[in-house]
Amino acid sequence: MKKIILASKSTDRSEMFNRAGISFEIFATNIDEEKYKTTISDGIALVKKLAKEKAVFAKNKLINNKENAIIVAADTIVELDGKIIGKAHSEEEAFKILKIMMGRTHRLITGIAITEIKNPKIVIDSDTTFVEFLKLSDEEIRKYVKTNEWKGRAGAYSIRDKASLFIKKINGSSSNVIGLSMHKLYLILKIEFQINLFQLDENFT
Repeated sequence: MKKIILASKSTDRSEMFNRAGISFEIFATNIDEEKYKTTISDGIALVKKLAKEKAVFAKNKLINNKENAIIVAADTIVELDGKIIGKAHSEEEAFKILKIMMGRTHRLITGIAITEIKNPKIVIDSDTTFVEFLKLSDEEIRKYVKTNEWKGRAGAYSIRDKASLFIKKINGSSSNVIGLSMHKLYLILKIEFQINLFQLDENFT
């Protein structure tokens, strides 16, 4: 089993890896996401590009490592009415984002890029999940914002916590809403890199 490096600072993605029994290391990436967000308007194209840039950034930093490893990178956005909704930077911004999404269905899109340190091959894909919210009052939205779950999360919410109370329906992968489509990860590793995450080894104890 090759070493797997998660090129992400997301605690949600790390927790999904842990829950799935995947042994991994974290390598935080540092790319200028805003540069791409101002030039790419299509949601799927944007997350694919950002995931690819994160994977390439990690690969370039680790290329001189003696040990080979698989690099997994991802990026998530929310799209409503054809407009990309990113992360909120303040409580007021989080409130405004959530208010326009209440009682409606938005698209949550995650891009995934997988490569190998000592292999030029890179596989890029995406997954889309449709999420429908209940319609909350302004007071309820403000109370949710006070939980701080919106911080660092696309669309200013986290399905894993209090937001589960106002998510009415999910059409698609639930893990994708958390931040990474786990079935896509499994299939890409299995088909493209000959790594089966069900392999019984030291990763499953």
